[in-house]
Amino acid sequence: MKFTKYHALGNDYIVIAPNELDHDMTSAEIKTICDRHYGVGSDGVLYGPLPSASCDFKLRIFNPDGSEAEKSGNGLRIFSRYLWDTKLVTHDTFSIETKGGEVKATVHAEGKRVTVDMGKVRYTHGSDHSLAIRKETIQIADQTFVGYRASVGNPHFVIPVQQLSADLAHQYGPLIEQDARFENRTNVQFLKVLDRHTIQIEIWERGAGYTLASGSSSTAAAGVACGLGLCDEIISVNMPGGEIKISLDQDLFATMQGAVCKIANGELAMEALEDYRNTF
Repeated sequence: MKFTKYHALGNDYIVIAPNELDHDMTSAEIKTICDRHYGVGSDGVLYGPLPSASCDFKLRIFNPDGSEAEKSGNGLRIFSRYLWDTKLVTHDTFSIETKGGEVKATVHAEGKRVTVDMGKVRYTHGSDHSLAIRKETIQIADQTFVGYRASVGNPHFVIPVQQLSADLAHQYGPLIEQDARFENRTNVQFLKVLDRHTIQIEIWERGAGYTLASGSSSTAAAGVACGLGLCDEIISVNMPGGEIKISLDQDLFATMQGAVCKIANGELAMEALEDYRNTF
């Protein structure tokens, strides 16, 4: 099975075209492919392009635990680069359908940078369109955190802190992700505001774990920082893997821009997938 691997600021994905399989990918197959010992190794699988009734392309996004994600900013930038690399797009701007909504993407710099219209930041995990930002107090293990829900098609819980470290995400991220108040689990961001135009975040990604960078997490965190009046509309988001630029208009419609790097073209031996039942 042929695949292409990319990373977006250290957040790596494998792109698999549907014509490489004669069936829909199973959860066990996705786990095997993403496993860094038994498979190729990645933070997720991008399955597409698929036909869409409303957009130029459709994309399905899978987490390393086999679950399907609604949206991924880094995944969308990578998929856009893949479409550009494989000459499936003949123009710079095109539309992509995801489970978390439709987006428009624009490829720059010979594919090395991509801009994605991520949609409106909403301060909810539900289907309502309320723009009122609301704080929630959450008790996790020995700590009490104050955080804010946000959505850009997938759920986020953003926690502003004074002291930021990767340990916060590693220790408390998995517990917050699985907290009962979040019906479909949640992505978690610990946020430190550096100035009116700059924030820093550490990320625990739902279904993937500790992550060096995330486009949707950057968008959600920037939306919360702006909603709290701590930042202006143009924000640089610093993460361990690098920087993403987020622009927000007065209606909280977010545009994200960041780098993409191609790693390799490869071919996965079907033996690895045939043996997955013995692994997971």
